[in-house]
Amino acid sequence: MADTQQVDEAAAPADAHGERRAAKLAKQIGSFAAQHGGAAGQVAHLGRKGARIVLVGEDGEWGDLVAPTYEVAVAAVTKAGITVHEDFDGEFAAKVRTGPYEWSRMAGIQLGGPKNPA
Repeated sequence: MADTQQVDEAAAPADAHGERRAAKLAKQIGSFAAQHGGAAGQVAHLGRKGARIVLVGEDGEWGDLVAPTYEVAVAAVTKAGITVHEDFDGEFAAKVRTGPYEWSRMAGIQLGGPKNPA
């Protein structure tokens, strides 16, 4: 079974702007979950750029959001009430359904296929 973590309810953004951003992200997470039969997520540091929230719906669809700080990301997933995984591997990663676009992008990077637009 995939490792999950209990998000610390006390970890909240330090300012009103961070709280508003967390509320907005939580609303987006909730919308994603509603569209895809529920969702789970994983929060990863992006260094100075903040944190990435990867979402995987129960139907296998996936998406991500970027928060300005790790604390804002944690507050957002807490407010949204989704399950948060420590790592993006195992059963959690296996739930992701990829399509032709993702496969062509992955192959493009390695085999000279479609490239990122400049």
